[in-house]
Amino acid sequence: MLKLMNPFLENIKECQKTDKKLMEKLVLINEGKETDFKVDENGVMRIRERVCIPDVPELKRMIMEEGHRSGLSIHPG
Repeated sequence: MLKLMNPFLENIKECQKTDKKLMEKLVLINEGKETDFKVDENGVMRIRERVCIPDVPELKRMIMEEGHRSGLSIHPG
């Protein structure tokens, strides 16, 4: 059963499909040759339970901005 994903994670998932290195890892995952990387129940690629962030500059910028805006940030602002 799929869990509901927030739009931010959905965006990461879609951008993962455009990252050549992550797609190479996906081939290895599907062949059973990669153990650190996995695809979760929502189709999001992870390494050791952490989300793999694709090499998409705009997405990385959005993540950094969200991290700085969050009330949980270590250094807000």
